[in-house]
Amino acid sequence: MSGCCNQDCSLDKLHERQRGTLQVVLGINAVMFFVIVYAALIGKSSALMADSLDNLGDALTYALSLYAVSRGARVKAKVALFKGGLILLAAIVVAAQIIYKLFVPSVPLFEIMGSFSLLALIANSLCLFLLWRHRNEDVNMSSVWECSRNDIAVNISVFIAAGAVWYTDSGWPDIVVALCLVWLLMSSAIRVISSALSELREPDN
Repeated sequence: MSGCCNQDCSLDKLHERQRGTLQVVLGINAVMFFVIVYAALIGKSSALMADSLDNLGDALTYALSLYAVSRGARVKAKVALFKGGLILLAAIVVAAQIIYKLFVPSVPLFEIMGSFSLLALIANSLCLFLLWRHRNEDVNMSSVWECSRNDIAVNISVFIAAGAVWYTDSGWPDIVVALCLVWLLMSSAIRVISSALSELREPDN
């Protein structure tokens, strides 16, 4: 005789799969944060700094998502709301660095920008692949998917910026791309926060 009903067993298995995936992507993003922030500081790149903060935000997001995996819908929505706030904070930090670069201009090292953006692209592509099957499961995993999808756009943008810095021998491509990433982060934050608020407005089951 089964120790649990089919629905409960199925839900437990779903939560276990989600936990396993989140643990892996959490580890990847935590490591990549330290790697990319080091590269951003050495390479003097605002775009790479945006990339590193995105990795940090993702690592925190995945940690929160692990907490929310087996919780109720309202708890998941509250965690998603907090994750939206983290994305918004990252956008503000990058915007502040852009303002600083406007007053203290410098030309970033395109070699570091290009090589480390490709490394980050490989790592984040793996995360996106792992999270693909979870993207429509609930608001918690949907917000995680949103973060991971953003990462790919960020990495490609930084790589393009590296080529533009090399071609123009100017720091402006780095700033322009960083501004685009601020817009991307802000848009993502609004979507995640709106989805979470919509979920919180739903009456309890």
